[in-house]
Amino acid sequence: MKTLFCLCIAVSWIVSGLAWRHDQESQVIPGSPFGKELSGYLKLRRARRALPPADEPDDGPTPAPAPGPDTSDLPTCLLCVCLTGSVYCEEVSPDMTTIPTLPKETAYLYARFNKIEKIRTKDFEGYVTLKRIDLTGNLISEIEDGAFSKLSALEELSLAENNLVKLPMLPAKLKSFNANHNFLKTNGVKATAFKKMSRLMNLYMSDNQLEAVPMIPDSVRILHLQNNNITEVNVNTFCKSNDTYYLRPTLSEVRLDGNPVVLSKYPDSFICMNVLPVGRYR
Repeated sequence: MKTLFCLCIAVSWIVSGLAWRHDQESQVIPGSPFGKELSGYLKLRRARRALPPADEPDDGPTPAPAPGPDTSDLPTCLLCVCLTGSVYCEEVSPDMTTIPTLPKETAYLYARFNKIEKIRTKDFEGYVTLKRIDLTGNLISEIEDGAFSKLSALEELSLAENNLVKLPMLPAKLKSFNANHNFLKTNGVKATAFKKMSRLMNLYMSDNQLEAVPMIPDSVRILHLQNNNITEVNVNTFCKSNDTYYLRPTLSEVRLDGNPVVLSKYPDSFICMNVLPVGRYR
């Protein structure tokens, strides 16, 4: 009996509450500002209840997307591939315009096909372990004279496919030097540029604007000077006019093709060599 009595009281209370709410809503004047506001609020509230939480509309302004990281300030080994002793920085995006800071133990640097324009003395300062530097396919037009000279361990250097008009001072222990496809003229290459490089074996300077053959050390085995503007050679270009016993047994490949010089006019210029240069003979 008590339970039935309590249930009747609860039902009466719920019914009276609903009636009061209906009465309050019915008292709002249609078209009034408050009526519009309340109506809109109730519709929005019902709509929000109908939506799953993840799809609820956001009344605030849409936040701008977070800006991406400035990759130009990233450490070298995030922009490049760093393996033990080797750094590969090829076709880096965004454009790499300067030599990056390298790990101190770097022995091999490949920074090909970027937008590097200038090599400064400080770029390689202190990297005593560097053995090979490949800067092929950049936009290098200027190299400060001391940029490579203190790299005592450097054996291979490639500056091919750049915009060089003169060569810097080179380290004496180089074994291979490549300056193909630049804009080098004879006045941009010192006559003694390679004289003291007693270990140099491969010298590539094709597709430039050289008017003469530079002084070549005895150690050179392969010499590429094709597609230049060389107009003549003489007995001292490869041999020695004052030493009839002088021989160049190690010089096994010389390319002078693509130059104006007619090699058959200088038969005494190759008597110390085991092979004749590739080039124009008539």
